[in-house]
Formats: sequence, C-alpha cells, structure tokens
Amino acid sequence: MEIAKSSTILFRNTMRITDGHLDGFRRAIAQAVAFAQEHGPQLMVEVFIDEERMLAHSFQLYRDSDAIRAHWRLSDPYIREVMEHCTVQHFEIFGAPDHDIVAAIKTPDGESFPFVVTPRLAGFNRLGTPGSGESHVADTTPGPQRRDGATRELT
Repeated sequence: MEIAKSSTILFRNTMRITDGHLDGFRRAIAQAVAFAQEHGPQLMVEVFIDEERMLAHSFQLYRDSDAIRAHWRLSDPYIREVMEHCTVQHFEIFGAPDHDIVAAIKTPDGESFPFVVTPRLAGFNRLGTPGSGESHVADTTPGPQRRDGATRELT
C-alpha cells in the first residue's frame, strides 16, 4: 500500500486560562473562531474547554504552510485578544511545516513556549465531503465527563 503525501498541518494548542478571565477568554475565542470561519484559511477549527482545570485545547487544521502564514497575517488582532486571557501551556504541530513556520512559533509579543513537531506517518481525511463547512455551536450544559484527572500526553 502506497501512502499518499500530505501537506496538511494540525496545530494543537493547550492554553491555561488566567484566573478571573474565563468570561473574557470565552468571548475572545468566540470572536476569533467566528472571524476564522468567515475569513481564515483553516480547514477546521475546534476549541474545547475544561473549566474545572482552567484549560482550553484548540485544534486547527491547515492545508499547508502558506495557509498558516495567511492565518497569522489575518488573525493577529484576534490572537492577541485571546492571549490577554491565557498562556500557552503546550503547543504541538503535527505534519511538516516549512522551517520559517517552526522558527516563528512564539506569542504575539515574541515570547517562546514549549512545543513539539511530530511528522506524519499515515492518514487520510474526508474534509472535501459535502457539508464539511457547517459550524457547530457547543452545548455547555454539564453532562457526563471524566473527572479522575487522567490525561494522556502525546509524544
């Protein structure tokens, strides 16, 4: 079986929400995601929140490094607003971004943070299927969730 090459790049950003900033963080994320949906080059953006641990996880899928560059140019004010309410705890890049992308991974103020780059082994996507552009509004009603604090770090 031959594995097709892919230029897609997935970002996973784990953010620690600053105490007292939960509402501001939620507003900033909602505005940033709405802007990205309307104007951004991302193929997918999903943000998940763990209020109990004050953590948020953002996943963004890009077609290639050029899409990342375009996102940074377009979204800088929105990224800055989100960063007013959190710090990057860990950042993961899956795929093979261009070297200048890796070199530029910093906060809008130029601060560095821990990150790893993991190359692609295999995979596929069905993002070209009809209806893939639909948006999802989160139901924030509390429901069953794992509360034992167990997590699994990707390495």
